[in-house]
Amino acid sequence: MAGHSKWAKVKHFKGAIDAKRARIFAKLSRELSILAKIGGADADLNPRLRMVLLKCRNANMPSDNIERAVKRGAGGGDEASYEELTYEVYGPHGVAILGEVSTDNRNRAAAEIRSILAKNGGSIATSGAVTRLFHRKGQIIIARQSADEDAVMEIVLEAGAEDFRAEPEGYEILTDPAHFEAVHKAIDSKGIRCEAAAITFIPEILVPVRPSDSRAVSKLIEAFEEHDDVKEIYTNADFQE
Repeated sequence: MAGHSKWAKVKHFKGAIDAKRARIFAKLSRELSILAKIGGADADLNPRLRMVLLKCRNANMPSDNIERAVKRGAGGGDEASYEELTYEVYGPHGVAILGEVSTDNRNRAAAEIRSILAKNGGSIATSGAVTRLFHRKGQIIIARQSADEDAVMEIVLEAGAEDFRAEPEGYEILTDPAHFEAVHKAIDSKGIRCEAAAITFIPEILVPVRPSDSRAVSKLIEAFEEHDDVKEIYTNADFQE
C-alpha cells in the first residue's frame, strides 16, 4: 500500500512480508517472469526488472526463487499473455485508491475485484476521476543511516532529481519519471542502499481518516492487495494517530 507516508509504506511492505511471505514471493516471482519475458533477463538493460529485483532484495526473497522466475520468463516458460490494468476506486470515507493489476484474464479479474469492492464498501470510479488526484513520479527512499544528507542531496540534484526531502527517518527523492533511471543509477553507483525505488503515484491532496474510520478503509485496501493479480495499491488516505 502506498498511502500518506512513504515511511509507512516501507514499513507496511516489510511487515506484510513476515505475515504473508508465500503470497508476496509468488507475486514477485510472477512479476519477474513477466518483465523478463517482455524486456529480457539482463537487469542493466531492463529498468523495470531492476526495480522488482530491488523489491525482492528488500523482501529477502531467496536468490534461487529469483533466478528461477527470471529464467522462466526469459526462456518463454510462461506461455500466458498478461495485460496491465489500472483500477480507479472510491473507498469508504472519501478515500481514493488506484490499483495496478497484471492479469492473464481481464474478465475474471474484473469480476473478482468488483466483488471485493462490493463486500468492503468500495466502488469503481469513472475513468480519470481518481488518476487526476495523483502525480506520477519517480520516488526513492533512503534510510538516514545509509548515507550522509549533504552527499545524497548533491548526488541526486546533479543527476536531475526534482526534489530532495530530509526527514527524521531518512531521505525522499522525487523525480520526473523520465529522469528516474538516471537518478537511481547515480545513487547506486555510490554504493548507497535504497529502501525503495519505483515509479509511483503520489497523492496531490490527502484525505484525513479518523481512527474510528480507519478499520473500514484498511479492510478494503488489504482485501484489494491480497488479490493475486494486484501488484500495487496507492491511496490518498492519511490515517490519523
